[in-house]
Amino acid sequence: MNETTKQGGCTRTLALTVCSAAIGGTFQYGYNISIINAPTSYVQKFINETCMKRWGTALEPSQVTLIWSFIVSTYSLGGLLGSLLAGPMAIKFGRKGSLLLNNSFLFLSAVLALTSRSAGSFEMIILARVLVGVNAGVSMNVQPMYFGESAPKNLRGAVAFSSAVFTALGILMGQIMGLTEVLGSEFLWPFLLASNALPGLVQLITLPWFPESPRYLLIDRGDREACGQALKRLRACSVFTEEMEEILQERAEAGDAHAKTLWELIRDRSLRRQLCIVMAASSAMMLCGNDSIYFYASYIFQEAGIPTDKIQYVTIGTGACEFTAALACNLLVERVGRRLLLAGGYLFMACWAVVFTVALSLEGKVAGMPYLSMACVFAYIFSFGMGPAGVTGILPAELFDQLTRPAAYMVAGSMMWLNLFIIGMAFPFIVNGLGQFCFVPFCAVCVAACLFISFTLPETKGRTLAEITEEWNKKDTANGRPKYSQQSQGLTDPPECLEIEKI
Repeated sequence: MNETTKQGGCTRTLALTVCSAAIGGTFQYGYNISIINAPTSYVQKFINETCMKRWGTALEPSQVTLIWSFIVSTYSLGGLLGSLLAGPMAIKFGRKGSLLLNNSFLFLSAVLALTSRSAGSFEMIILARVLVGVNAGVSMNVQPMYFGESAPKNLRGAVAFSSAVFTALGILMGQIMGLTEVLGSEFLWPFLLASNALPGLVQLITLPWFPESPRYLLIDRGDREACGQALKRLRACSVFTEEMEEILQERAEAGDAHAKTLWELIRDRSLRRQLCIVMAASSAMMLCGNDSIYFYASYIFQEAGIPTDKIQYVTIGTGACEFTAALACNLLVERVGRRLLLAGGYLFMACWAVVFTVALSLEGKVAGMPYLSMACVFAYIFSFGMGPAGVTGILPAELFDQLTRPAAYMVAGSMMWLNLFIIGMAFPFIVNGLGQFCFVPFCAVCVAACLFISFTLPETKGRTLAEITEEWNKKDTANGRPKYSQQSQGLTDPPECLEIEKI
């Protein structure tokens, strides 16, 4: 088999694995963020009618808004719970097994959403959003782990970034399904909220045919034969000696050590630097307000002066914009590097937030300002998709080793979902309270994130964990600080080839 054939087979197998895992993984995260925007008025009407039937009195508009904000934000609470479950699930059931088991939350959520109107209970919608949030929380952590451990080094960044591509695709598909002509009508909104079961069913049928993570099979389960079979299928060739030796070396370095728990990771001082970077990057990804735009797109475009009957079509542009940016960034991530894309994305977002604020302030005074505001929102989302949307999820895989990676993803996921909940609850009140200055807080977050990443994050493109650590040690020595400890990461001197062969 020649090299071209091998590489082609590797790419095809990986592509099918990525599609199968992501269609029921990060695709669901994006899909469930966007579908909740379309039935806003219908669900609010349903909440009011339900209260009228129960207690004979209508709710105040502010009370309806509060309940609606809670329905939207419970998705984040479920995601927080899911991110805490992801680590133990990934260790106990494996990466692929966790993604398959995760669909049980999704199907139960679909049943609750579909029957909520006939049961006359908006509380069922709340529970459905919690469960679908758990599903998204697990998949957002386990899927990048699965991809990062299954891809060869030269494709690691691009394969991991595909999670962001499928998130953006999910957002776009959710917006299309939410059109009035599709499932976004008053009669069909329960079917819209339950439509997330279809991608989950596709994953449940297809993913069992693809291999488990080779690193999980060998390092966590000690099954060298299964690891070899998985590599053979993923690489479409029988010669992968160098990669097998690399995995064997990492297993030898780990010895009898077990995967770190969340508490052990937090207490380990030698991992504090990576942990701070991951926590800050995950928090900034949500505090920048980008994902809340999809929750409350109607609020934003109404504030920008877009005609009400055109808003549902304008929102599709936001999803298409991020999807296009994610595809472009997927091609650039292995050429440009992680740090530049991440810091540059936040810098451009801050600039567009300033222009958006100026456009809102001049609305009614200068012609064409509503359309400039709309363009700024698109540019803001495009800048987010070009960096923070995908690069943030790669960081735990590249800054932590096999034994600390599940706990690191738990921390990253928890920070992401907790901050999404805060923003989800506060966003409509920020828009209503600050008016044309609603993006000023997000601008400040973007500036702070850009500066923090520029000064703290080393470039990880094409580099091993030992090389990244060595760069930190050089900086510490130059600044008169003690050297960064490598012991907890298992970065000791590599064993001799003879020791590898004995394993």
